[in-house]
Order: sequence, then C-alpha cells, then structure tokens
Amino acid sequence: MDGTLVDTEPYWMAAETPLVERFGGSWSHEQALRLVGLGLEDSARIFQDAGVRMGVTDIVDHLTDDVMTQLATKGVPFRPGARELLESLRDAGIPTALVTMSLRRMADSVVDLIDFEAFDVIIAGDDATRPKPFPDPYLQACEALGVSPADTVAIEDSPNGLRSAVASGAAVIGVPLMVSVEGAGAHAIWTTLEGRTAHDIAEFHRDHTTRQKAVR
Repeated sequence: MDGTLVDTEPYWMAAETPLVERFGGSWSHEQALRLVGLGLEDSARIFQDAGVRMGVTDIVDHLTDDVMTQLATKGVPFRPGARELLESLRDAGIPTALVTMSLRRMADSVVDLIDFEAFDVIIAGDDATRPKPFPDPYLQACEALGVSPADTVAIEDSPNGLRSAVASGAAVIGVPLMVSVEGAGAHAIWTTLEGRTAHDIAEFHRDHTTRQKAVR
C-alpha cells in the first residue's frame, strides 16, 4: 500500500522525526529510508534503539495515528496509474489482494477512499503471522483468495516487500519510489504504473511462467 498504491512515505517520515526528537534524539532522511517496507514492530524497535522510550505497540499506534491524521487533513496521494490499474483488473474479473505492513485500521481507511470495490482480501501488518520480508503475508493472501502463489503477480516498491513476494513464489514487479529495488529479486521493474492495464499484468505473468519453465 504505502509507496505502491499511495505515496504516504513522506507522511511516515514527517511523523518519525518529531517522535525521535521528543526523546532528545535525531532522525535523518537516510535512517527513515531504512524503514521503507519494514514491518511496523521491527521499525518500532529501531526507534527504541534511537532513544524513543515507549513500548513497541505504543510507537506503532502513535505513528499510525499521526499518519492517519495527515491523510485526513492533506488527502490521500494515490500513485500514478494505481487506481486505474486496479479498476482494469477488477473489470477483467481478476481477484486482487492488498498486502501491507500498515495496521488494518489504516489500510481500511485508505481502501474506503477508492470509489469501487478494489480488493477481495486485505492482509495488514496486524494480520501477518510474520512481517515482510518473510513470505507469510503474501502466502496468507493467496490462501484467502484460494489461489496458488505461482498464479499470482505481486507489485512492490521496496526491497523488503519484493523479498517477501519473491519468497512466496509469486511473479513480482518492482515499481520503485523512495528507494532502489535493484538486487531485491524483482522479475521485472516498471518505472510507473501509469498506462498499465490488466493486459500488461497478464502478459508479464505469461512471459515469467514461460521463462521459469525454460529454466527447469
């Protein structure tokens, strides 16, 4: 979700700096980039190491509340082409799942702003048995959809997300935003989702499957 469907990473970064500074620490842009795509509990432990004297759950709730406030006041900045691609997939009858490390209450609030039924399944950070980069969130989404990972395409913007999706067995497209995704295992890298349709997704999956069979 964050960075692929919506460009909320600047909101997260805007919430992080004052939190660390409140406890007398400092927080750089480079440190913030390390958290892109990381599970919220793992991120919270990094904030504790940076001097934030709060429990993991309290840190996660504080940051989530801050970002949700920003979403309510500043609006939801959807990535170019993301909603249009989702609509094309839905029109083609292709099941879709949102796999995010954000809390479910935040994921639900973003999805509610899409003016059509965009997802059949949502696996949020508080649903995952283990966070990204483990494959669990994607495997849980596949199970909920009733599909094999080999029959799915995952779209991710971060190395942690890509590693999670690749480990699940999905065909994976990297669409970078804040950080480079080179070397994280993506089977293809698209610079943008703008202009992409269900046809492009199906063609990518068909080509990926053909290459996989040729390797065996």
